[in-house]
Amino acid sequence: MDPRKFRNALGQFPTGVVVATARTQAGELIGMTMSSFNSVSLDPPLILFSVHRKTMSFEAWQSISRYAINVLNEDQEQVSNQFARAGGNKWEDISVLTSASGVPLLPNAAVVFECVNHARYDGGDHEIFLGRVEAMHEHAFTRGRPLVFFEGRYRQLASTATAHAPPPGVELLHGW
Repeated sequence: MDPRKFRNALGQFPTGVVVATARTQAGELIGMTMSSFNSVSLDPPLILFSVHRKTMSFEAWQSISRYAINVLNEDQEQVSNQFARAGGNKWEDISVLTSASGVPLLPNAAVVFECVNHARYDGGDHEIFLGRVEAMHEHAFTRGRPLVFFEGRYRQLASTATAHAPPPGVELLHGW
């Protein structure tokens, strides 16, 4: 399969943008932008994300037991870009918030999920991290305004005035 065509096809699925953040055992702050984030289970509350095995911080992520998933809002493109770059100080000019469990959080994220590592799985050229959500923090002002990624570009959702619900009795997201 042609990797470029496969990647372009996957780009037809719009995703939200998150930044996973953590503190290593040595106290170093790490973080990375990703769109490979999903809900897994409501009971227990589980989420997942994946990390490319060739990422500079891959070994650090493998040793992390706690982390946060920061769901970015539509005004945080710069934050997304900053944490997407390889190397450098990704935390430059970021006011780091620290949770009660010591996990670094990003200010003004639409929602933050604080997680403890639940399991990890082989995902080919990625490793899949399954996290159990232990705490959740919502930002009332930015809730409902996520940063969206589609076809290799940032996008914004339509206004709530043009949004519409599925017809009664139609269950689009099985299990929700």
